[in-house]
Amino acid sequence: MTSSTTVRSPLRLYGRSGELAILEGFLARLWQGDGSALVLAAPPGLGRTALLHEAAAAHRPRGPVLHADGRGLPAPQALRELAAGRPLLVCADDAHTWGRASRTALVSAARGLDAGSRVAVLITADDGPAFAGLPALRLGPLDEDASAALLDRLTGPCGTPRAFSGTEGLDPVVRAELLREAAGNPRLLTALTGRLTPDQLAGRTPLPCPLPGAEGVLAAHAERLDGLPAHTRALLLLAAAAQEHEPAGAGADALLLLRAGTRTGLPRDFLDGVLFGSAATEGFLQRAGSRVHFSHPLDARAVLHHASPARRRAAHELLAALLAETGDHRVPLASLVQLSCAASGPDHALAARLEAAATSPYPHAQRSFALARAAALAADQPLRSARFAAAAEQAALSGDPALARALLARTGPSAGEPRHGLAPYVHGLLALRTGPAADAHEALLAAAELLGPYDPRRALDALVGAAEAAWVMGDAAGYLEAMGRVEPDPYDRVSAAYRAGMCAVLSGRTAAGHALLRQCLDPVDPAPAALLRAQVAALVLGEVAVACRTGARALAAVRAKGPDALLPQALEHLAYAELRAGRHAAARAHALEGLHAARRTGQPNSSVHLHAVLALAASVEGPAEACAAHSDAALAGAGPHGLAQAATLATWARARADLAAGRSDEAAVRLGPLVRPGPRQGHFAARMLAVPCYVEAAVLGGRGGEEAGQLRAAVAEFARWTTRTTDPQAPAQLARCRALLAPAEEADARYAEALAHHDRAGGDFERARTQLLYGQWLRRRRRTREARTPLRDALVAFQRCSARAWAERAAGELRAAGEQGPSVRPAEGDVLSALTPQQQRIARCVAEGATNREVALRLSLSPRTVDHHLRNVFAALAIRSRTELARLLGPEDP
Repeated sequence: MTSSTTVRSPLRLYGRSGELAILEGFLARLWQGDGSALVLAAPPGLGRTALLHEAAAAHRPRGPVLHADGRGLPAPQALRELAAGRPLLVCADDAHTWGRASRTALVSAARGLDAGSRVAVLITADDGPAFAGLPALRLGPLDEDASAALLDRLTGPCGTPRAFSGTEGLDPVVRAELLREAAGNPRLLTALTGRLTPDQLAGRTPLPCPLPGAEGVLAAHAERLDGLPAHTRALLLLAAAAQEHEPAGAGADALLLLRAGTRTGLPRDFLDGVLFGSAATEGFLQRAGSRVHFSHPLDARAVLHHASPARRRAAHELLAALLAETGDHRVPLASLVQLSCAASGPDHALAARLEAAATSPYPHAQRSFALARAAALAADQPLRSARFAAAAEQAALSGDPALARALLARTGPSAGEPRHGLAPYVHGLLALRTGPAADAHEALLAAAELLGPYDPRRALDALVGAAEAAWVMGDAAGYLEAMGRVEPDPYDRVSAAYRAGMCAVLSGRTAAGHALLRQCLDPVDPAPAALLRAQVAALVLGEVAVACRTGARALAAVRAKGPDALLPQALEHLAYAELRAGRHAAARAHALEGLHAARRTGQPNSSVHLHAVLALAASVEGPAEACAAHSDAALAGAGPHGLAQAATLATWARARADLAAGRSDEAAVRLGPLVRPGPRQGHFAARMLAVPCYVEAAVLGGRGGEEAGQLRAAVAEFARWTTRTTDPQAPAQLARCRALLAPAEEADARYAEALAHHDRAGGDFERARTQLLYGQWLRRRRRTREARTPLRDALVAFQRCSARAWAERAAGELRAAGEQGPSVRPAEGDVLSALTPQQQRIARCVAEGATNREVALRLSLSPRTVDHHLRNVFAALAIRSRTELARLLGPEDP
């Protein structure tokens, strides 16, 4: 043991602010004369020694530090003499490695500290049972932010490993793989980073597989194994080996371990006790149902690292044989994976068998792992890269983009390999779901050109993906360019009709395009991709009911067959079709599920589209805050990634919520850029859907004069679109737009025409909107008795479809028309709930009889500001005069 007085600059600790605060309190109590003991318990590599050194450095200005070793501690009297009246900190690092007698003495000394003692004992140890009973602070892995900060330090100017200049920066894919592999272990992250070359860190050359540098941490994790009974070590090796063919985090099958342990001669009572009972394995194993997991992920790797090559190979070969005996059709791939783990070097024949087996309909995650194992067994670099790229494709389909990128980081230049376009293809697929749509478009076009001569199927998929990227960007020319490169020969008849039909529609040959798309509405192919194409065709045609039915079929197919990565898109397409059909509650439920699926599978672009769908649903159902939140989330993600379709839908949703609240002028300002002629600011597939809202907002907001030309142009374009679509609501919406713009002598007939169309089309929400506008038009022409009937019908319909904000607007109109029943007259607080606090103050003053100038003086505003707010108050409350405002906010007549 030594008494240290050297002062060193402490190492910066990342992500340990909570632990440092606890140590600060521990030392503060010591300095106040109340010593105690604390164990810093953690698996190797998590920074327990660094925290001990941090505590020692903090204590040295206050008193001596004694670094104890395995030879024991002085008697309490000697410790007090060593302290010499000053607080003494005793540090025992890695005390779990001490002999039994020394550990017992340390525990005894720690427990024997008297109240008021000026001695404290700080112990670091693994998280085993050696120091059970003492107060302990257990360290967990670093969180993602702390790990990223540490990695930045390791690869930055001050921590640059071996000539890594950092001028190009750490490659994002390499960065993600290092963070994933280290799993929050700072020592492991440091070791992995230090073993990579500058070219590997910059992404110029492929990463090795597995990453080197973990040996030291794994050896430290395996230190406890030597003291375990032979039976326990044998079972741990089988458990670690059995996890190799399972998905990450799935653990091992207890029944498989029971068969393997029995085959190797382990006692049955021992196996039953560990696998199905309560027998202990020194903290290594945990059970969860029929699965067995290692307490710490690195322990499994440590067990395999610690075992001799011969014992590892024997364990894998035994498991391979047992898996092959089961007769389960899913097992042969797992058996081959176990054999690959037993291989001592490159094995061309086994790798080929693995690659061939991975073409069978196994889950995509299993196929990805098998292809990665096949790549590791390949000696030829181009073949190795191609297999890693294929593994990345399967990982992307399984909904694990982080793993897909990690596998792509292990591919390298392979211009001579026939499948050299596969890696760019997977990069493009990932960008389509997670990155800028323009990047995905260009990457997939380039991949299609590379793959064309060698892999026509993937080349075709790449062009379809490039077209999808152009669609979400609102780039009709880019869509036509991608689809125009598709050769019709590889397509079946329905797919060829879809391609030709979509190109015809976007080229302006609508009639021919619609005729072709009608051939796609009832696909024979039950594959999810075919059903989703049929659903898109139905939506382009306006066959909303068909789109809903086909979308439900596509969702069922994805749930049954996968791939998991397609689930967010299937839910998004179905939710959007349900919105078009007026099924807002169903759309909200499917969009929420899709949002969870998009987050789970790492697809932020899908999240953006689903937020837009949820904003549209909330613009009908409310509350306004939900619509605003989803709209803001959609716009925040749509901008950086160029997702024009989502941005258009989100803006339309926000404007529709403004209309519901009576803020017509704000709605018109939002919608104008989406529908005006000239260079389009809205998405080509969604612009026409927003025109009826724009016309309503502009007319009610008093813009009919200044924007008359733009309104007429928008309605004329909407009329042309109505002749081409079979959307059942379009004729009624067109008649409603014409009624809003018609002179007084024609408006009645136009509204009657619109309601007649609604009778044929169905749909509560759109019919109620027309009834609301008709009743509002009648009331403002003092035909209040006539106005009450359509307004009552609108109120009931809005209530029936849970359109709360719209129901409030209809109720306000009904009150203004003289309907004073209890069902439509809320308390003053409810009336004013649609107004801002400033608008509420102005409304109350005006209701009391104050002029605009008097209100301005009272509230320290300009008369112009008061006038602006008052117009918004009238719009929000659906009234036209100060008299109506006074009646609305004043006491009820007796």
